[in-house]
Amino acid sequence: MLKPENNSKSNIPTLAYLEDLARKAGEIVRNGYAKQHQVDFKGEIDLVTEIDRQSESFLINEIKKDFHDHAILAEESGESKGSDTHQWYIDPLDGTVNYAHNIPIFCVSIAYAHNGSVKLGVVFDPMRDECYSAQRGKGSWLNGAPLHASDVTELGKGLLVTGFPYDTWNTREDNTQNFINFGKKTQGVRRLGSAALDLCYVAAARFDGYWELSLSAWDVAAGGLIAEEAGAIVTNITGGEDYITKPQSILACAPGLHKLMIAELKKNQKATEKKLRKSK
Repeated sequence: MLKPENNSKSNIPTLAYLEDLARKAGEIVRNGYAKQHQVDFKGEIDLVTEIDRQSESFLINEIKKDFHDHAILAEESGESKGSDTHQWYIDPLDGTVNYAHNIPIFCVSIAYAHNGSVKLGVVFDPMRDECYSAQRGKGSWLNGAPLHASDVTELGKGLLVTGFPYDTWNTREDNTQNFINFGKKTQGVRRLGSAALDLCYVAAARFDGYWELSLSAWDVAAGGLIAEEAGAIVTNITGGEDYITKPQSILACAPGLHKLMIAELKKNQKATEKKLRKSK
């Protein structure tokens, strides 16, 4: 394990430290792939496996060992109290539904925030050995090579990606209308099942834009920074800067598409609200 770089004035990890953590957690995830799993349900379609828990336990134990006073917000175990100055966001296996069905699209996501601002982010895809990383103000990289977001400026030339909430059967904002409308105005809309990878693919210009209406901080903290540092514009779906605190939504896209996508999302929201009023 890479030891943290100690700073005489603070107790701050390095990007290399996060990368090492992500790769080691990714090894746990990869070793468990395509095996029989103990699957529990947190909701009707929200799964968790024993591998999620093993990966998360490893990450929390390592961070607490090296940075015992830091706060951690993790998907499975929730919040571990610590200093307000230092906050970690951990998704030990983003894409659990894919993982449980032996679909090789999933990752480990780790972010570190200092004084409320995400400073470091790493997303590791163990099946492709792709390590996405970013440091605020310094850039973002894929296995060490710089990342640059798309320069597409027209919706008709864009390929988008999205996701759906776990309560999609019961929520009014189920994202279906957005999916349909964007599908008709772009080269297509994909749904991969991993928010962290969606954001990294925007950073790598594999996708030109990504949006989602309902997430958690551990889903987007690392990937959001990676996309930002690659030159994408990352906001909530109304254009606000905060996509970390609840109620959460996110839009990450090529700079030339941001206003266009905001306009479409607003228009779709108004149409949805109109339908709901008529149905009452």
